[in-house]
Amino acid sequence: QVQLVESGGGLVQAGGSLRLSCAASGRTFSSYVMGWFRQAPGKEREFVAGISWSGGSTLYADSVKGRFTISRDNAKNTVYLQMNSLKPEDTAVYYCAADYSVSIVTMFREREYDYWGQGTQVTVSS
Repeated sequence: QVQLVESGGGLVQAGGSLRLSCAASGRTFSSYVMGWFRQAPGKEREFVAGISWSGGSTLYADSVKGRFTISRDNAKNTVYLQMNSLKPEDTAVYYCAADYSVSIVTMFREREYDYWGQGTQVTVSS
């Protein structure tokens, strides 16, 4: 069982930056693939970024590639999402997700993840 708690969301102007954190409970954090997803008002939840258990492999949605960076610190049981050059269309509730059985090639699939955080709001003003 893994419990996930996101933090770091807030209000930022377009072009600004935010860093989201997701703290995980449990001693097996380093075994889990971690993902970030987001859901904008009136839209379905979508994949943002994913990272393998070692941090050696990452995957990004085309919409954030080159602007967002996912990373993890297994010693701190934390995964991060550094968001730069933010745009109003990045406004959403951001969720982190975890699962030990997700493969690198399927980490973009929401249904692959069993554990989810409660979400943190990111609002980008124009």
